[in-house]
Amino acid sequence: MGDWVEVCSKDEVGPGQHKVVDVDGAMVAVFNLNGDFYAIEDVCTHDGSEIAIGCIIGDDIECPRHGARFCIKTGAVTAPPAYEPIDIFPVMVLDQVVYVQDNRWD
Repeated sequence: MGDWVEVCSKDEVGPGQHKVVDVDGAMVAVFNLNGDFYAIEDVCTHDGSEIAIGCIIGDDIECPRHGARFCIKTGAVTAPPAYEPIDIFPVMVLDQVVYVQDNRWD
């Protein structure tokens, strides 16, 4: 199982904000949605572009290139042209520090 990687302090990413970090070679976008933290791979599955620079709409992130939308909480596609979900990563908050784990290869 992948190790937990410290990505930021809880206060560093306010509600509605995000931070992109390298977790074991994968670029991961960590989002704060109303005080809860979620992490997705920073890659649009439609065309491979960065997704974190898109607009947050509710619980979704919209790709700035072609408008595909994904649920930040689950990685599921919520609007085309994408049809493959984005990988999500486990998040843990411990002592005001946010950690992410890449468990995709476990």
